[in-house]
Amino acid sequence: MRQMKGIKLLLVDDEPNILQFLELGLVNEGFEVQTAQDGLSAITIAKQFQPHVAILDVMMPGMDGFEVCKLLKKTENVAVIMLTAKDEVDDRVKGLTLGADDYVVKPFSFEELLARIHARVRNQFPNLLGEVAVGPFRIDDRRKEIVYDGRVLELSPTEYELLKFMVINHGIVLSKSMILDKVWGYDFGGEENIVEVYIRSLRDKLKDKEHRVIRTLRGAGYRIDAT
Repeated sequence: MRQMKGIKLLLVDDEPNILQFLELGLVNEGFEVQTAQDGLSAITIAKQFQPHVAILDVMMPGMDGFEVCKLLKKTENVAVIMLTAKDEVDDRVKGLTLGADDYVVKPFSFEELLARIHARVRNQFPNLLGEVAVGPFRIDDRRKEIVYDGRVLELSPTEYELLKFMVINHGIVLSKSMILDKVWGYDFGGEENIVEVYIRSLRDKLKDKEHRVIRTLRGAGYRIDAT
């Protein structure tokens, strides 16, 4: 995507084949990319390169991805996406607790990773992109305003954050627990059905009576297909 030119990515993985594959694909997408095969090198490179997004493999010899994430979040303004071969809840919780912004389980498709990178940039560095246009949506984070089909939506602060999160992650199924973590925060002590209440309100404001904008995937969560 041309709008991603100037966005800097740091890839960290101890498998050269994976690094080469991802680097070629992401450079082709317009990103500026640097790579590292171990945690210590990643920290050193990050200090000079100052990436917008770091993609970290969890399982590395010496300093693992968790430790790299912890150190990067202390010293750099960077979005962190963790890559791991483990699909274990404990690992996901540990990564997110240390400050990771997203989590992708190997094996993954390049398109999925690309979508998550785009989401992180739009969410954490909106000023680099100005207004973000996704299908019929236009998000202006500086004005805290979302336009849908040319119409400015009247949203509460929580509705704005929820809809922005869903639009930025369009095409990705978002579970209730994921939405709660990202929109309400990890320390939210209420019930999960608060998500349903806000989804219902957003559908009313989007005039989405048939649930074609915000889709429900039973047992999985919600998804916006912004086409």
